[in-house]
Amino acid sequence: MRTIPLSVGPKFPQVVVLFGATGDLSRRKLLPGLYHLALAGFIPGYRIIGVSLDEHDADSFRAFTRKALDEFSGRPINEADWSAFAETLDYVPLSAGAEVLKAAVARAETALDGETRRLHYLSVPPAAALSVVRLLGEADLVERARIIMEKPFGTDLASAVSLNARLHEVFTEEQIFRIDHFLGKEAAQNILAFRFANGLFEPIWNRTFIDHVQIDVPETLGLGQRTGFYEATGAFKDMVVTHLFQILGFMAMEPPTSLESGPISEEKNKVFRSMLPIDPKEVVRGQYAGYRSEPGVDPLSETETFIALQCRIDNWRWAGVPFFLRTGKKLAEGQRIISIAFREPPKSMFPAGSGVGAQGPDHLTFDLADATKMSLSFYGKRPGPGMRLDKLSMQFSMKDTDFVGEVLEAYERLILDAMRGDHTLFNTAEGIERLWEVSQPLLDEPPPVRLYAPGSWGPKSIHQLVAPHAWRLPFERVWRDPNGG
Repeated sequence: MRTIPLSVGPKFPQVVVLFGATGDLSRRKLLPGLYHLALAGFIPGYRIIGVSLDEHDADSFRAFTRKALDEFSGRPINEADWSAFAETLDYVPLSAGAEVLKAAVARAETALDGETRRLHYLSVPPAAALSVVRLLGEADLVERARIIMEKPFGTDLASAVSLNARLHEVFTEEQIFRIDHFLGKEAAQNILAFRFANGLFEPIWNRTFIDHVQIDVPETLGLGQRTGFYEATGAFKDMVVTHLFQILGFMAMEPPTSLESGPISEEKNKVFRSMLPIDPKEVVRGQYAGYRSEPGVDPLSETETFIALQCRIDNWRWAGVPFFLRTGKKLAEGQRIISIAFREPPKSMFPAGSGVGAQGPDHLTFDLADATKMSLSFYGKRPGPGMRLDKLSMQFSMKDTDFVGEVLEAYERLILDAMRGDHTLFNTAEGIERLWEVSQPLLDEPPPVRLYAPGSWGPKSIHQLVAPHAWRLPFERVWRDPNGG
């Protein structure tokens, strides 16, 4: 076990109560993530209590956890480390009720030295979230506690306001951590470092130098077992409000007074307050051919599996700069990028046919994968006689450095931040409610869905939406292979 600086991890030992402990997210991300955080020494002391509908006991939950680690942990499992971790695991069936859960937490706290904190992770369906919150209130497990909640945070403004009001009956806003795993990625935080630590880029991060911005998150995967959830939600509510708008907030915010969570959250919320309401005429909704034949889908469904839209931020920095957002299922590639297009020179001195401008404007691109990648593209002279220009790029990948092994997976980082009480990468009640407010015109009058072929880039009308610009994906250049392949 490595020794970690105390400033990185929480100050107090943690009792983690994991609701939905036998679900898919828990198997794939949460249990492996907690194992890694514990193994790396980020947590000074801990106990983990699994809670779900399944009738496990502590031993069978340990067996379940070991199987999840063997299947989904990206790191080798050492038997001595596993034995130590397994001893910290306990389990309470949801049917056992508040008193049994309260007793399990009391046992866990007794096993830890000194003052402790509680972290309740609600990896449960949206309809079950408030009942779990009430259970925690009945079990008297609110004091010294923080609670992590998964999306969706409402489905419109009225439901978001209602949800927040009912949450605040039990927990204060300071105790609530609304998770967005996109913001837990290194690249999202690297935007802050890139903007505010470099005199080269901070002065040009505005409407004078930036022509437009694209936030593009296409997915190749279909819906799997999520058709029931998706049919009632769609791509906009599932991805745009809770993920893409949050990335937009990070990219567009003003410099915070400090890197503390309060000032950063306030600057993000200022961006959301400045957003103009979404105009349905600037939205393309799509549905992949064959979606209506999926199990559990209405044969006449108008649910979108794809959405592209333009939004604008009406403030001094970004007035007149369009932000284009796109996401969808069963598309040509799986990517997660922010692409910033710079304004072209006001006049070209290069002769016709030189190649300048042929491959679009200069771009700065952030790849929102777990390990940071960035690319700056620009025009340069092709070697040889004459003046022929080609699009070139400078690229950085975390995999080129010695730090790649230190990259935390998104859920690991966010769990650690919640243990520390750091809200920087989490959504606020005010922010969520404002985003539903600017979304209301689209929710009230959604444009019709247009069919697109699986494996394509979506409906053809997306090109009219972005004109006279062009979508950055597919790239005119590919990411370089750090292994030289």
